[in-house]
Amino acid sequence: VQLQASGGGLVQSGGYLRLSCVASGRTASRYALGWFRQAPGKEREFVASISWSGFSTLYADAVKGRFTISRDSAKTTVYLQMNSLKPEDTAVYYCAAAQSYSHINEYDFWGQGTEVTVSS
Repeated sequence: VQLQASGGGLVQSGGYLRLSCVASGRTASRYALGWFRQAPGKEREFVASISWSGFSTLYADAVKGRFTISRDSAKTTVYLQMNSLKPEDTAVYYCAAAQSYSHINEYDFWGQGTEVTVSS
């Protein structure tokens, strides 16, 4: 599975952004997809994930109620709608693919990151 993320940028605190990630490959639509982020000087952390069907989602506590993960009907593109952004959301965001959306330590395929900067 190959993953290509986009949509990052600079936004003011309280603003919004939508990240996209296109998954390609013969079985891409059968994978759970997730978003992770890594802030400067910090370890990479889980943000949100969605099952291959799109029916199940999981969020980190830090983003619950502000971020929404979804995937398109072809199940090959995953979106992360980020609202009410805070400076602490500043990070490089990565999309990843796994067999199970909830096994956050078992994401096997990773895309390149897209940078999100939230100014105060």
